[in-house]
Amino acid sequence: MTVWPIGLYFALVVGLIVAMLVLSYLLGQRHMDRSTGLPYEGGIFSQGSAQVRMSAKFYLVSMFFVVFDLEAVFIFAWAVVGKEVGWAGYLEVLVFIGILVATLLYLWGLGALDWGSSGRPRRSGRVS
Repeated sequence: MTVWPIGLYFALVVGLIVAMLVLSYLLGQRHMDRSTGLPYEGGIFSQGSAQVRMSAKFYLVSMFFVVFDLEAVFIFAWAVVGKEVGWAGYLEVLVFIGILVATLLYLWGLGALDWGSSGRPRRSGRVS
């Protein structure tokens, strides 16, 4: 088994990266105006600390988005080849959706989908 094509490819990629970095350093603009070092984004100057604490609910929403986005991708891929996979593929996608629905019901039961305080106590995630 020859490995030289992979080595040659690796060397070419590294050479291209080095060439781009060197050319951008040599040909790039250099200026030091008074406002060059100021942080500026969206027309509003920042105030306060840059370390903002995000609520855990933000990360929970993003995780739900990733899970259901992947679910949509898998179901769309199944729908594209639905005729070719036949009943076996149909049963497999039903099992897939069933597992996702069971997981969603479990999270709902834990209170993971409660965004506000509803007055009822949340169950802990521990199994007794």
